[in-house]
Amino acid sequence: MMDMKLKLFCTVVETKSFSKASRIVHLSQPAVSMQIQALEEYFGTKLFDRSRDTLKLTPVGEILYKEAKHVLAHYTDIEKRIAKITGMMRGGITIGASTTIGNYVLPRIIIDFKKRYPKIAISLWIGNTKRIEELLSSQLVDFGLVEGETSRTTFKSEPIISDELVPIVSTNHPWARKKMISLFDIIREPFVIREEGSGTRQKIMDYFALYGFGIDDLHIALTLGSTESIKVAVEGGIGVSILSKWAVRKEQEEGKLHALTLREGNIVRKFSLILLPKAILPHVAEEFLIFVKKYPQEIISSEEHK
Repeated sequence: MMDMKLKLFCTVVETKSFSKASRIVHLSQPAVSMQIQALEEYFGTKLFDRSRDTLKLTPVGEILYKEAKHVLAHYTDIEKRIAKITGMMRGGITIGASTTIGNYVLPRIIIDFKKRYPKIAISLWIGNTKRIEELLSSQLVDFGLVEGETSRTTFKSEPIISDELVPIVSTNHPWARKKMISLFDIIREPFVIREEGSGTRQKIMDYFALYGFGIDDLHIALTLGSTESIKVAVEGGIGVSILSKWAVRKEQEEGKLHALTLREGNIVRKFSLILLPKAILPHVAEEFLIFVKKYPQEIISSEEHK
């Protein structure tokens, strides 16, 4: 179909690479080249200047790219209007999510979304915030959901879900009998922290900085690359840590970890939606994001009435 060829053409233009485009659309590089060649034969002229190291559009290619974006936007609008009438949605979404939201928030949301729209295929890529930004820049995901705000001004960013980071200790720790501690207590204890590039780590350090503390003031016992490994370390008595309330809910219920509050005040953040500036999201992706935005309130409401 011509719309698929145009979408592929735009992907090649925006990534400036046949190989990157092939990864995004899940086709081999020769298949991508053949599709572009078919477009060039259809229009009877070259669309790319391949004489240089970088891929550059010809004047005709420039015109086609501009008009193709309008055509694809119109096609997306048609999908929306038909879906509203029929109630049917098809297609797929590729989501990039940072560790906390990808492991502890999205799975439940995706399951419920799939129950409502069983024909939608969803792929979820999980990594730290820096990795998700890289995937979005390469257009390997439709959008990203990350902890905190993106460090890149080239992305559009929108807060989407509330989160709170809480201090945690093992149930054998002396603090397990307490409800509240201070930052001054934490800097005296061995501390387990996420790796560089983690949104959770950055938020913790930003909060400590408000009270004049830096990374050198912490007694770092371990630096670990996942929330799961931090929970295991804390449960094993290696030290204390600060993690998302979403991430430690199960361990609290099972009596493996104890969460506390901070005397200085809660560490509150937002999970953010990040998009490429000129992104045209398919209708299914827009519907999923609407579902996500409504979902946390539904969870909070149901938990309050248990």
